[in-house]
Amino acid sequence: MAESGGVIERRMAKLGVPLPPPPVVRAGYLPGVMSGNLLFLSGAVGTVMGPDGVESLPVAGKVGAEVSLEQGKASARQSAINLLAQAKAVLGDLDRIRRIVKLSGHVHAAPGFQRAPEVVNGASELLIEIFGEERGSHARISLYQHEMSLGAPIEVDLIAEVD
Repeated sequence: MAESGGVIERRMAKLGVPLPPPPVVRAGYLPGVMSGNLLFLSGAVGTVMGPDGVESLPVAGKVGAEVSLEQGKASARQSAINLLAQAKAVLGDLDRIRRIVKLSGHVHAAPGFQRAPEVVNGASELLIEIFGEERGSHARISLYQHEMSLGAPIEVDLIAEVD
């Protein structure tokens, strides 16, 4: 990743967290909407861009069945990275994010799986690592989903306060 980005993008590069292009919008919605000083980001799953320029989901299925807890956490982390790509597309500069306010995680869980908060930690921990404790700590909810688009193990969305 080039060093031309702002402080947050340079921190991401130092942490080995590349900022991908924003995920492709596949329906009638926006990746993010500003309202006053709040940025509301649409849900993101853990897709990655292949060398051929095609998005793919590295792991699919229900956490606690086809997907392990560790794989679910990794997918949550990638989902948060994709949220940051969406934020950059809307804001132009991730340094405009003053505070991560709220993260919602929807875990595609197998029957009986009760560790959704641990899966969502993959996203929360990354945001705190990138933005620091003061700016990155946030309110959160972890929900269980019986089915998910593309078979994604998790989908996250967030609200951020911006300058």
